[in-house]
Amino acid sequence: MAEFVMPSLGADMAAGTLANWRVALGDTVSRGDIIAEVETEKGLIEVEVFETGVVEALLVAEGEKVPVGTVLAEIRAVSAAVSAPASVPPSESAPGDIISSGASDVDLDGPMASPAVRRRAHELGVFLGGVEGTGDHGRITLDDVQHLAGAKAAPIASGDRVRISPYARRIATERGVDVLRIGGTGPGGAIRASDVLGARVPEPRKSVSAAERMQSAIAAAMTRANDEIPHYYVEHSIDMGNALAWLRETNASLSVAERLVSGAVVLRAVARALRKHKKLNATWQGGEVVPSDGIHVGLAVSLRGGGLVAPALRSTDEGSLSDLMARMTDLVSRARAGALRSSEMTSATITLTSLGERGVESVTPIIFPPQVAIVGCGATLERPWVVDGQVVPRPIMRVTLGADHRVTNGHQGARFLSALDGLLQEPEKL
Repeated sequence: MAEFVMPSLGADMAAGTLANWRVALGDTVSRGDIIAEVETEKGLIEVEVFETGVVEALLVAEGEKVPVGTVLAEIRAVSAAVSAPASVPPSESAPGDIISSGASDVDLDGPMASPAVRRRAHELGVFLGGVEGTGDHGRITLDDVQHLAGAKAAPIASGDRVRISPYARRIATERGVDVLRIGGTGPGGAIRASDVLGARVPEPRKSVSAAERMQSAIAAAMTRANDEIPHYYVEHSIDMGNALAWLRETNASLSVAERLVSGAVVLRAVARALRKHKKLNATWQGGEVVPSDGIHVGLAVSLRGGGLVAPALRSTDEGSLSDLMARMTDLVSRARAGALRSSEMTSATITLTSLGERGVESVTPIIFPPQVAIVGCGATLERPWVVDGQVVPRPIMRVTLGADHRVTNGHQGARFLSALDGLLQEPEKL
């Protein structure tokens, strides 16, 4: 049984909110399918599954915020998936209204337990394989898990059901009380109106906009990165004359929709330069450098509502420039629409950021951990430049490399920028 967990979508992410399930119990999923949407400080992210199989359990409800690593769902491998019995005896209903997930308790590959029981077992660190179920047909109940863990009985009843009277439920709704957190004093643990009235009413939280949450998260992550990563910086001025002339000539034969921009050329040049300077294309994890098996440049994208994301363009060094341009346009569009995928938020091996369109002459960026380098580009401006002994105006772009001194040094950084310069002098080869 494979576990689908809350992913870490950045070094600054500690928890996420499950916004939407894209699947239901019993659905068949394939590797790469989008099965959930997760809300983070950086927006709504589509999360892919990395297994092929059948959805056996959805363990977290929509709207619930859980820590990174929390099991969200269980996926049974296709080869092991077996149809459930055609007829299952219905369980007796207790007096009062019943709120139920309707999820199956059957696990043909292991212990029988409801999603609520599995979630509680995960929270308490209880291995269900070691629990002897006391429910019907050996089903493991919440009490079985609580008893083994030595924990106080949880407020929810086994089977992911809550017994509550209509009057008590109405009061709970009016007061904003979560009935799953109340211990009932009625028959069979049913929740009464007095239980709801005696429950603590959550204090209203100060309203914070999504942009403010994102900015706070970015500030915290960058503060930590600046404190923990021994940055060094090297800057290089690049003559963009050849690149811009080639762009004008190339775009003259293309439709408006197909035309290239200088950002795509710089992005490809950065990726190709990394082929010879692989130490900059890596991550720092567990106290050591981890080389990347591919070149996946993260592209810093400013969002219209405020904030910043840096999703990855995988295999940035491969394919045609036209293909890269199309992928870059699509990525930026989806980033601003809040439709990024989890793999795009976790696979970048280096980041490119540019403020040239804002007229900024140079950028001194902070590395996005766990990456070990970042490239910042300023505006391309006409500057006096010496060409063949003559001072002439040339379009010059200042490029800054910020890198981790634990992995490379200034000499290696300077060689990378020199390689980048050389590639931009022959754009037709990109």
